[in-house]
Amino acid sequence: MENTAPTKSNLMAAQSSLEFSQKGFELLDKKRNVLIREMMGYMDRVRGLQEKIDSTFQEAYEALRRANISLGINSIEDVALAVPESRDYEVIYRSVMGVEVPEVKYTKKPVTPAYGLYSSNSAVDEAFIKFNDVKYLIYELAEVENAVYRLAIEVKKTQKRANALQNIQIPKFKDLIKNISNILDEKDREEFFRLKVVKKKK
Repeated sequence: MENTAPTKSNLMAAQSSLEFSQKGFELLDKKRNVLIREMMGYMDRVRGLQEKIDSTFQEAYEALRRANISLGINSIEDVALAVPESRDYEVIYRSVMGVEVPEVKYTKKPVTPAYGLYSSNSAVDEAFIKFNDVKYLIYELAEVENAVYRLAIEVKKTQKRANALQNIQIPKFKDLIKNISNILDEKDREEFFRLKVVKKKK
């Protein structure tokens, strides 16, 4: 840009680039604000979920401790191995300002023990129910934490681009426009003075 010739066409090009950069900055600023607002909404959910998970986990581990005492760790391990892997959820994505944000869809179903009644007792049933509650809370927490992570990365990228426009590109184009305008004004004054002299001589 330092070597840009001070012509009217270059002045118009610089003005056009400045306008484009300013609009780009405004759009990035709006995008950043939308992303931050979305992220703050998730952060509120995280706080509530974390409290629920902490209390439910505590209850679940207390129930598991009682089951271990009543049946023994080996028997509880056998019961745990009988519980099938959960596949009762679906992950879909929605777009927030171009960021793919996950949503975990699931339907809470009645608890159906996958172990035999002869090898368990009420303490095992209670632990099973509590850990089932924990499972659904973890689905929600995974959705929220993943969304926050993706949004935070995009906020950082958007902030970087906005800063580059605001602190580098826009000032550079403004300086270029100012310099070209000053040189062109100076040329116009010289031309005016020259014509005045020529007219006086005639």
